[in-house]
Amino acid sequence: MSTFADVAASGRFQLRFQSLFQQGRALAFPCDAQGHVPMDDLSERARCNYLYARAVVGREFATPSVVRELG
Repeated sequence: MSTFADVAASGRFQLRFQSLFQQGRALAFPCDAQGHVPMDDLSERARCNYLYARAVVGREFATPSVVRELG
């Protein structure tokens, strides 16, 4: 399982769930290059948002993509 330190050292990636209905709206979570999100390191709110986004892929959000963080 990844830790936040592992994710930080991985090159700073995000798993992005783009809204299917609202352009520019997305949920993004820190991940490694393979898209693994360290859920234990997320806040309770972020964890709930992540689980929600996963549950509504195809209905509210597009299939997530791994992107390199800007900056």
